Amino acid sequence: MNTASTAPVTAVILVAAGSGQRLGYGMPKAKVPLGGDSILTHALRGVAAAGIARQICVALPPGDAELRAQCESFAAELQAEHRRTATSGAAVQLPAVSIVDGGASRADSVRAAVAALEPDVEAVLVHDAARALAPEAVFHRVAAALAAGAKAVIPVVPVVDTVKTVEATHDGSAGIAPEVVTGTAPREQLRSVQTPQGFELATLRRAHEAAAGFDADRAAAVTDDAMLVELLGVPVYAVRGASQSLKITTPLDLILAEGLLEGPLGARWVEG
Repeated sequence: MNTASTAPVTAVILVAAGSGQRLGYGMPKAKVPLGGDSILTHALRGVAAAGIARQICVALPPGDAELRAQCESFAAELQAEHRRTATSGAAVQLPAVSIVDGGASRADSVRAAVAALEPDVEAVLVHDAARALAPEAVFHRVAAALAAGAKAVIPVVPVVDTVKTVEATHDGSAGIAPEVVTGTAPREQLRSVQTPQGFELATLRRAHEAAAGFDADRAAAVTDDAMLVELLGVPVYAVRGASQSLKITTPLDLILAEGLLEGPLGARWVEG
């Protein structure tokens, strides 16, 4: 990993292999329309606009020709923009766009994408396509922390709701309610975690290699890549996320994302 004075060669893995069942469209989530384009197209444009990626590697549902075509169309869009800016003398390096078949789980998709990264990549940001409106500034904050020496960094936002732990009711109380409160978590110490999550590539590889030996129950308990790194004992740093980085999972999320796109300033330009 390079020192803070020089940014590491960085790739972005875009995980877009989810089924999207909770959205109710009967298609993979990445295909669902959002503001005239697909969720995948918005996510790809956001990654490119951040300007930090030497390579963008997209994990898609295996054999999905339509999403593959969308990625190829996006790559052509990048090429056209590159040619246009080159004539004005303002061209920047064009990120390579690669595609891999995702796996049965998110972790499998990330592992497939890691295996397809270019040899000179030193750092990687893992991003969910479902967070298609993540602002460019969030990518920059994560990348800056990696350049400063972090081996793992995540964007977070404060938890505003009171959070309680519960367990299933039993014995005579089962007829009152299905669960009973067992405690209240200290909200000031809680954060909601978003993507992109950034890693030194060697650390992320080591974390996934360790996870390959997990049994089914332990694997199911792992909810993000940062958790795998935590299990190695490596510090995971946190930077400020953004309210626009909502994960589009339910029909209500999609309505909120549409509203952000229709706002007066555009979703990517409003921090919060």
